[in-house]
Amino acid sequence: MTSFVGPDIPSIADLQNCIHCGFCLPACPTYIATGQELESPRGRLHLIAAVRDGRIEATERTLAHFDRCLQCRACETACPSAVPYGRIMEDARASIMANAPSAQPPSWRWRAVLLRQVLARPRVLRAALGLGRLYSRSGLQQIARSPLRRLLPPRLARLESSLPVLADAPFRTTGTLAQPEGATARVALLLGCIHGELYPRMHEATVRVLAHVGCEVVAPEAQVCCGALHTHAGDAETARALARRNIAAFEAAGVDAVIVNAAGCGAAMKEYDRLLRDDPRWAARAERFAASVKDVLEYVAGRDFARDLGAVNETVTLQDACHLAHAQRIREAPRTILRAIPGLRLHEQRAPDRCCGSAGIYSLVQPDLSAAILDAKMADVASTGADVICTANPGCTLQLEAGVIRTGLHAEVRHVIEVLDESIRAGARVAST
Repeated sequence: MTSFVGPDIPSIADLQNCIHCGFCLPACPTYIATGQELESPRGRLHLIAAVRDGRIEATERTLAHFDRCLQCRACETACPSAVPYGRIMEDARASIMANAPSAQPPSWRWRAVLLRQVLARPRVLRAALGLGRLYSRSGLQQIARSPLRRLLPPRLARLESSLPVLADAPFRTTGTLAQPEGATARVALLLGCIHGELYPRMHEATVRVLAHVGCEVVAPEAQVCCGALHTHAGDAETARALARRNIAAFEAAGVDAVIVNAAGCGAAMKEYDRLLRDDPRWAARAERFAASVKDVLEYVAGRDFARDLGAVNETVTLQDACHLAHAQRIREAPRTILRAIPGLRLHEQRAPDRCCGSAGIYSLVQPDLSAAILDAKMADVASTGADVICTANPGCTLQLEAGVIRTGLHAEVRHVIEVLDESIRAGARVAST
């Protein structure tokens, strides 16, 4: 029998915060897409409470409703009772995965194994991505995205559009990345397990912007995957092991702040203190570390970033990354940065903080529901008439790029920090003439 076991069983106090008002329903992308109560936060909380109390068993059918949750945490923003839905869902998944392997849902077990053996092992991950890099550089990807794409079966075309373009050399540099004259702060950059492999330009732009605002930038060689996807998949023990390694690595770097340019990673690292709350050797260190973690947009917006900016004549819309807007509660920083850029026109979406359907590996494990959520997002994006879609998370970038391909929208997807970097470089060119 599968039930909640282990140290992470959802708290009764957390569950009792829910007053069943339903304010979360219109904020939940899966409820909007399906109209089903059990695909809403309120419905899932009811199931979690029933499993905890022993009123129902955690069957495959029950757990399928957990699995369809994006963990976007939009419900937390909408909730008047401050229900900590994100940690309840993470605890529920961890408590299922704490069962003996024979009692774990097979799909969950194999997903955890894959994440543990690939994302947490750089050599394995790089070997796997090497095949994708060969596909991109061979020209086959370009052919698949030509007008010939309409000849592909719909599911294959959708899968192909979700693949990243891996034409650029990955960003794997460690040590000192920038050392500007007169630096007033020393910060460390999280490279991430996959971020620098998929989008090296984001790290490059981040380093240049941090140097622009007077930061010496380092990247500790001993850093590892942040563990966010492992936590979301219920593999709490692997997430804890990765958290300990990162805390030790960044402590040794002796920095003022740990900078993260992936919203999902930043949200996970800001919650290391909760992840390691029951570990007497690491709890206090985790608390100090979590307080030092800053999203790059949060950090840059608080410094003198707007000096000597050049024009960027683009129409931009901002897709709020869920784990920036809802988990970290950071909404104004990206807008402050974009509004400071000369020539840039910011056109807001109707629902800029509605999830795009990426949610880590959600687009792989729930492809149909992810596609439906993405379709709604792309319609919202198209209504803005933007040339550039800005976001703050590599997973969102990948998903939105797939949406651009599928809809034929003429738009580019970029991290906010890349647009600021473009403005800084434009200003430098003007100053040099």
